[in-house]
Amino acid sequence: MKASRKADKSMTFYVNSKKKSAPKEIAQGIAACISRHKTAWEEIVLLCIGSDRITGDCLGPYVGHQLSDYVLEGLTVYGTIHRPVHALNLSRAIQLINRRHPHALLIAVDASLGTRRHLGYISIGNGALYPGSGVQKELPAVGDIFITGIVNTSGFLEQMTLQTTRLSQVVTLGDSIAQGILMAFCHPCSYAATASCATRLCFKK
Repeated sequence: MKASRKADKSMTFYVNSKKKSAPKEIAQGIAACISRHKTAWEEIVLLCIGSDRITGDCLGPYVGHQLSDYVLEGLTVYGTIHRPVHALNLSRAIQLINRRHPHALLIAVDASLGTRRHLGYISIGNGALYPGSGVQKELPAVGDIFITGIVNTSGFLEQMTLQTTRLSQVVTLGDSIAQGILMAFCHPCSYAATASCATRLCFKK
C-alpha cells in the first residue's frame, strides 16, 4: 500500500535503484539509521507491507519473498507474496509482532508514490511509516526505520496509478532493496555489524 513517512529528514537517504552501487548505498543507509536508533533492541523484524493483487503495491511482498529464500539469524521477515501483510490484516500483524518480538527493532518496507524525478528511487530513514495514507486509507503507523520504493508518480488517481505501475519498476526496486538488506546484515563485513553489535549469519535455503 502506498505509504508516507514521518521521519528525521536530516537522516533520510535517497538511493537510485538503477545504480550498480544501490545495494551498497542501501546497506550503508540502514546501518546509519540503526546507529541513530536510541531504544535498546534484541532482534530485528522486517515488515514488508503491500498487496500481491496490485502491481505497484506488491513491492513489499516481493522484497519479503526474496528474503524468504534465506535463513537470517536474529532477523524475522513478515509479509511475502504468499502471505502478504496489507490493509486488511496490518493491525493484526502489528499485534502479533508486538507479542512475539517485544524488544525488536522494526524496519518497515513499502511502496510509495513521488515526483517524476524521484521515480525509481529508494528512501531510507528513521521514523514510522503511515501505510495507505497516499490513497486515503487510515492505517496504523508502523516501524522504527522505513524503507520505501517510489514505484510511480503521485498527484492523480493514486489507486489507479498503483494498478498500472510497470512490474519491471517494482522488480528493479525490490531486487535492490533485498540485496541491500542482505548486504547490511549478512555480509561477512556487515555494514550494520557495529550498529547491531552482532554479526548475523545467513545462508540460502
